[in-house]
Amino acid sequence: MNQQVTIEAEQVGDYASLIQLLDCLGASNVANRRRLFYTLFPDEDTPMPMWARPMLEHDTIFARHKYPKHLEFFEAGKKYRERGMLSGNRVGKTLSGGGYELAAHLTGEYPHWWPGRRFKRPITAWACGKTNETVRDILQTTLLGPLYTQPNGKKLVEGTGVIPGDKIGRVAWSNFTDLVDTIYIKHITGRWSQLGFKSYERGRGAFEGTARHVILLDEEPPEDIYGECVIRTATTNGIVMLTFTSLDGYTDVVEKFMPQPDTGIDMEA
Repeated sequence: MNQQVTIEAEQVGDYASLIQLLDCLGASNVANRRRLFYTLFPDEDTPMPMWARPMLEHDTIFARHKYPKHLEFFEAGKKYRERGMLSGNRVGKTLSGGGYELAAHLTGEYPHWWPGRRFKRPITAWACGKTNETVRDILQTTLLGPLYTQPNGKKLVEGTGVIPGDKIGRVAWSNFTDLVDTIYIKHITGRWSQLGFKSYERGRGAFEGTARHVILLDEEPPEDIYGECVIRTATTNGIVMLTFTSLDGYTDVVEKFMPQPDTGIDMEA
């Protein structure tokens, strides 16, 4: 209980001053920019708000029925613990695929139309990518927005990523420059979910030891790390999500998500 109060106090103090300073610098609609999650997958096509255009680079936020593959990916979470979204570049697999679902699980704020898996309590999660640089520059920015440094030198994340900015709590930084190690996200229950960031270059050992409810693997992992992530979610009945472009061909990890050939053998015979 004391930890929760401390985290919340830090959140309010740090981010209230951040918003005030950004307003003074002329950054309009700061509050709206920190609520990107709530604008995605609307019922009908919606004109893109001016504040969202630097993040989404379109003129329209399209209705969710125009994203059948995304919806299929979400819905599969009710049945499958392991899922892969294999797609080309720049089609929204990180932001509106794995990132959007991860934000829903961390906050417990599932949209009214949500067809997939739901967690009733705060979760522990990892967001993972190939290198420290790509985790920081792509995955961390997509989820949390860019960094901001206060006049006193303290670093914060802007909260303009897909995780709602007003849900962001205490941040612990890694030894790698500007990379978040662990961040706390306010859950709808009033308690806190925990999100950690990891890179594949740290090796399998960095993925051992602790259970997780949700693991997002953005870009294809080595097979041993993938297997370790499946183990981490076993005791929680958790989920592993992969969002990647298959740049290395038909690997062992890719094969796990491909339709299996018909052997012609009736297994029930």
